[in-house]
This record gives sequence, structure tokens and C-alpha cells, in this order.
Amino acid sequence: MPGAIHAEGLVKTFGDVRALDGVDLDVPEGTVLGLLGPNGAGKTTAVRCLTTLLRPDSGKALVAGVDVLKHPDAVRRSIGLSGQFAAVDEYLTGRENLQMVGQLYQMRSKAAKVRATELLEQFNLADAADRPAKTYSGGMRRRLDLAAALVVSPPVMFMDEPTTGLDPRNRQQLWEVIRQLVLGGTTLLLTTQYLEEADHLAHDIAVVDHGRVIAKGTSDQLKARTGGERVEVVVHEREHIATAVEVLRGFGKGEVTVEEHTRRLTVPVAGGARLLAEVIRELDIRGIEMDDVGLRRPTLDDVFLSLTGHVAETAARDEQDEPDEQDEQDESPADAGKEAVK
Repeated sequence: MPGAIHAEGLVKTFGDVRALDGVDLDVPEGTVLGLLGPNGAGKTTAVRCLTTLLRPDSGKALVAGVDVLKHPDAVRRSIGLSGQFAAVDEYLTGRENLQMVGQLYQMRSKAAKVRATELLEQFNLADAADRPAKTYSGGMRRRLDLAAALVVSPPVMFMDEPTTGLDPRNRQQLWEVIRQLVLGGTTLLLTTQYLEEADHLAHDIAVVDHGRVIAKGTSDQLKARTGGERVEVVVHEREHIATAVEVLRGFGKGEVTVEEHTRRLTVPVAGGARLLAEVIRELDIRGIEMDDVGLRRPTLDDVFLSLTGHVAETAARDEQDEPDEQDEQDESPADAGKEAVK
């Protein structure tokens, strides 16, 4: 039986760019799917197709059991959407923005006011509730946009890089909001560039590259695919990096990854703590002073690197996803609501 979000063979092209190249997804009800991928991989295009903001060239999709292509209005009434960038009316107050969204979804005026107050408290915006949104900081606007996506407590949520621009404290608060939503039965598709975010929140992860899903599984399953453990060394002097690479290459089971700016070297190994002791001994013999050294399991960063051939990018925009339709990028929950009311 298809999940609350289900896609088969989604294809979407923009001129010569094949943004989606046969994407298959399935998200069981009440779970979180983390959609990872480099910029331009197709994440945002997939979200926009599933939320009726774009029509795929081919393939099928069901959201909350409703066919996205045949009954888009019904889909819009069942979803919440927070796009990559905060899409709020700058000349309305925070409270007025939330009340407007509620009324677009045909909530009674009193109910919309009550719900707006609840969300302003939940997202720590109560003190700024009656200020125009144009006076908000970037992080505050982001939180207001996320609150707007939750006005009607939809059974299915789409969050496209929701914590971009948030400081660590607000990011942690949003994580807790997401956990509570899912505990309450909400199904969530989450795209993110923060790999630790997917590690903390997602029940399953799909890695997308060049418009295709190249790996699926739980965080642990994907980490297991990279194999083994990692020795990680931070050398004290930058000029010792080359020698340290030579040492680690002699113990490793793969290429040594070097982060020049942090002087951190990482290599996959087999042998556990005994091998780590040998590595430390050899580095000491070669006169390499270390600030840190340790043995750790693979991270999602390692998974990402092994699957895509490069590290995760931290920019917040899928720059190559939709080259011909950038002006549509910032559609908000209110925009989707307007369509549903028509």
C-alpha cells in the first residue's frame, strides 16, 4: 500500500536540464523522509511537483492518498509547505500573516486568531507578534514562514531546507517542533543541507543526485554501505599534513580526506583500537604533533562523499533545479491556499 507520500518515475525537464530523471519515493504515514543531495540535484523540483506547484512531464504521485495530477486542489487542502526562503507579507504583522493564512484555508476568524496566538508562542514570536514582518530578522521571518505552514495542522508536511538561516538554538527548537508533529501523526518530507539534521530527524533517507535517487535507507544502513571505521587526526602544524597523509595512507583502506583549513585528516580503516594505537605510534615516531586523534563510525558526511563524490554543499538554493522558472521559487503556504480557494 502506498505511503502518505508516494511517487513513481517522476520526470521534469527545463530546456536541456533534466531536473528529475525518474524519481521514486515512498514515505509511510507518520514518518520523516530526509531528502539529501547537492545543489542542483533535484530536491526542490521534487517538492514542487509533489505540492502541485509544478506539473511533472511524466510519472505519477499520490499525497495523502490523492492523485497530485488529477486532484491538485484536494492535495493542497491536505498539505503544509515551507519553501527554501521565508515567504511572508512584509507589511503585515506576524499575527496578521498567520491569521491571513488561516482565513485562506477557510478557518473562521476567531479560530484563525486563536491558532495564530498558539503558533506565535510556539515559535517564540509572541513579543514581536504585532510588529510588521519587515522589521523581523532573517531568522524570525523563517520561523514565521514555518508557523504559517502549520496553521491548519496538515496531515502531510513538506519542508524545503527549513532551518536555513536559523541559529543553533532556534534550529534545536524547530527540531523539537518537528518531532512533536510526527509523534502526532504528521508525515514529513524534509530536504536539508545539514546532514546532522537528517541524522536526528529522518526515519529514512533518500540521496538524490542529477535528478535520480541513488541510495535509500535508514541512517545506519547508509553508513554501513561506506564500510568500517574512520581514523581522524588533527595535526598541530599545517606543514605536517603531507607527512601525516603518507602515514595514514599506509594504514588506510581507502583515500585520505584532507580538510586544509582545520588540518583534519580522515581515512577508512579496519582494525579498531589496536590499529589506532599503531597509527599514533607511527605519527609520534615521524615527529608529528597532534591536536586530536580518534576512531569513529562513518557519518552521513562520509556517506554523502562516497555516494556523490563530493562533500555536501551548504548553500541554501538548488541553483540549477529550475533555470527557466526562478520567479516561482518562493511560493508560500498562502500561495497554495489561494489556489485551493479558487
